[in-house]
Amino acid sequence: MKAMGIVFSNIYDSSLGELTNIRTVASLPFGGRYRQIDFVLSNMSNSGIYNIGIITKYNYRSLMDHLGNLSDWDLNRKNEGLVFLPPFVSGNTGVYKGKLEALYSAIRFIDNPAYDYVILCDTTVICNIDFKDAIRKHIQTGCDVTILANREKADPKKKHPLVLKADRSNEVTEILINAPAKEDSFVGMGMFIFNRKALIDILEESNSKGLVHLERDYLQKKFNENAIELSVYPVEGIVLRNEDVRSYYANNMALLEEKVHVGLFNNERPIYTKVRDEAPTYYGEGSSVSNSLVADGCRLYGNVDSSIVFRGVTVEKDASVRSCIVMQGTRIGRNAKLECVILDKNVTVSEGAVLMGTPVHPVIIGKGETV
Repeated sequence: MKAMGIVFSNIYDSSLGELTNIRTVASLPFGGRYRQIDFVLSNMSNSGIYNIGIITKYNYRSLMDHLGNLSDWDLNRKNEGLVFLPPFVSGNTGVYKGKLEALYSAIRFIDNPAYDYVILCDTTVICNIDFKDAIRKHIQTGCDVTILANREKADPKKKHPLVLKADRSNEVTEILINAPAKEDSFVGMGMFIFNRKALIDILEESNSKGLVHLERDYLQKKFNENAIELSVYPVEGIVLRNEDVRSYYANNMALLEEKVHVGLFNNERPIYTKVRDEAPTYYGEGSSVSNSLVADGCRLYGNVDSSIVFRGVTVEKDASVRSCIVMQGTRIGRNAKLECVILDKNVTVSEGAVLMGTPVHPVIIGKGETV
């Protein structure tokens, strides 16, 4: 029952706008001290999956810097570990358009007889799950592909990349692409379990036919032809999808709710990240901090309310920060007033500056900018 992992680091870069101009979705900061890839890698490491390939297109320097020697995820191993798989690693000089192309470029990595199963994962979905149980269920059902999915609130205005209907035994009965969820449907989480040998055959066939997208060109097509059997593995608990700027902002703010925070950060299955030896946060005389997540290494002299504050942030006296995401190394000047703002790393907010956004349209200040 040995499994390897494949992580897609760039699939949804364009939907997150300025936040991913110079980084991958996988390396996007989240929740005060984490990057989005931390959740996928921690889930795999906690599940005993130690041979992992990260498929990348571009802008993966910050991702490599974050992962370092991989010891924080117990992936600095002699015979296993983590491998970067850029497009040119197999001689392909272009960037891939979809998951099938990306996987075919990594076929040499996947073609390893030491492993029976392959788990494919996006990095836009934030959750804390046990892949071991999902693999057991995949084996029990004997299906071709198991799709990890959860229930979402029905909203006719919101479309999801993959929507599934299943019977009582969780066998898929209908598969929809870019469709709204209904009360009786599941929403795919960008996580799939394949038999490794079968995946190799799928990639060879798809490449010969010029197929690009896994969900639309292969899964839906083959299912409609009754050529494959699909099963849903229902995921309970907290599932956050950072699919665009609006959801990214909302999901960071959701971490201020105890139910969400406890659901993600499970002591039995910790979420690991790069360890930094920072001093504890200093709270200056007269400062006020309420209902916020504050990382270490900060110096807070002003007022912070309902915000996510990353490491090494400075908030000067009489500054007001409300409902904001403040990333690492940012400095907010005296008397500045910020509400519903996403400040990327190493931003400088000048004294007296006023920035006001809304939860639906937060203001974004790019990395290293001065305002």
